[in-house]
Amino acid sequence: MELSIIIISWNVEKLLRECLNSLFLYTKNIDFEVFVVDNNSQDQTLEMVKKDFPQVKLIINQKNEGFAKANNQAIKQAQGKYILLLNPDTEFIENAAAKALKFMEENQDVDIVGCKLLNTDKTLQPSVRSFPTIYSSLIQLLKLHHVFKKKKILKKYLCVNFDYEKTQLVDQVMGAFLMFKKELGLLDEHYYLWLEEVDLCRRAKKVYYIPITQIVHHGNSSFKQVKTIKKQKYFYQSLLYYFKKFGL
Repeated sequence: MELSIIIISWNVEKLLRECLNSLFLYTKNIDFEVFVVDNNSQDQTLEMVKKDFPQVKLIINQKNEGFAKANNQAIKQAQGKYILLLNPDTEFIENAAAKALKFMEENQDVDIVGCKLLNTDKTLQPSVRSFPTIYSSLIQLLKLHHVFKKKKILKKYLCVNFDYEKTQLVDQVMGAFLMFKKELGLLDEHYYLWLEEVDLCRRAKKVYYIPITQIVHHGNSSFKQVKTIKKQKYFYQSLLYYFKKFGL
């Protein structure tokens, strides 16, 4: 098995259907398996997956276990040499998994890759950032992006001048499409929501952004369902743990 693709689902039946349809339509010429880990969806997700995608390995949780723990449930069962973490609100428009896999096979010193992401209207979606600092995190936490958007510290964190047409070494790539060597290990389950993929990138020796392939990322479908006060709580908890682990 070359690749294990893992999708975490929570009340996104329609988007998940589109994601899986496009995934199986475009993914060719590689040996792969697909996991859907459902975090206690209350819509018709389970019935849809069972009926329309019987080839998918479905893991059903009785409560929302969060992003890291849910992914780890599948990673522990995965047979692939590589793991692809894929958001349910993504859509394939070409054979992105095979192209990213080929890059990793040809560059064995690379631990993680992320591809080009497009918005729903096919415009470029920024997906590369530097590692967070305490200052950039405070700006996020206090929602002061617009006040500090032209400041050097925020521009550096957001990689404002990043060239998305160039293959290059980066700090971190967005978790919407994140392929990594299985030997890199499990996600840190101290994170319930946010910073799990940043933590994984910190542990990697080399993380690359590759523009040789692209997918559509419709964006934040699961996060929209979480109440703002809970989002702030999870973000704050994740930040505290992240800086405690890696330092300021």
